[in-house]
Amino acid sequence: MFGICNLAIVPLRLEHSDQSEMTSQVLFGEHFKVLKQNKKWSYIQLAFDSYTGWIDNKQYKAISEADYNQLEKVPAVLNADLIEYITAPNNQLLAVPIGTSLSFLDNSNINTENYSFEGLKTTGVTSKQHLLRTAFMYLNAPYLWGGKTPFGIDCSGFTQMVYKLNGYKLLRDASEQATQGEALSFIEESEPGDLAFFDNEDGAIIHVGIIMEDNYIIHAHGKVRIDRLDHLGIYNVDTQRHTHKLRVIKKVI
Repeated sequence: MFGICNLAIVPLRLEHSDQSEMTSQVLFGEHFKVLKQNKKWSYIQLAFDSYTGWIDNKQYKAISEADYNQLEKVPAVLNADLIEYITAPNNQLLAVPIGTSLSFLDNSNINTENYSFEGLKTTGVTSKQHLLRTAFMYLNAPYLWGGKTPFGIDCSGFTQMVYKLNGYKLLRDASEQATQGEALSFIEESEPGDLAFFDNEDGAIIHVGIIMEDNYIIHAHGKVRIDRLDHLGIYNVDTQRHTHKLRVIKKVI
């Protein structure tokens, strides 16, 4: 079985319960495999990053394997504005956040509602220098565990979406993203757009941010914010103390 998200922002949960932890979100237009299903819930694997979790059966649309495979072949087309509107022939509007997938709109087998989109789109790969321009669009977005939008986002959701909007693929969690790219020995070797990872007392990767010029970093901590970065880690400019211990810097691009 296969499916596509036909609502703006849908929670992806750890267990098949409305009370279960939200581990990520499924945005409008994201397609996936349905690995198993019960009366109310489906356990899915997202096509983009292979992330798995439970989604309410009422919050997606079933599609055929042929349409799923077709979506895998076509270039990704994403909403590039903070919020835009999908329109239907009956003049209903659906507000969708930045990063929404629009690739299926040209597929009449899937787009049976005849949705249309007239907003700003992005597709293809951009230069690395464009990453920070995208990152600034999320400034002050509140921190939300499992979030992937400007209305609430976590640290790895932030880095994943910034890279995705520029045509690059990161895995979902910080610990997974830390396995990607080339490790750098010193901050001085890094350039804007590289990723910095931070660990806890047990050595587990728990945080990630995007390096800026002049030893600054943009990351999601309470909100998407800009702080100082040094050899110890992140120095919070408001509290005047280090909040995260630096583990490794990775060059993905």
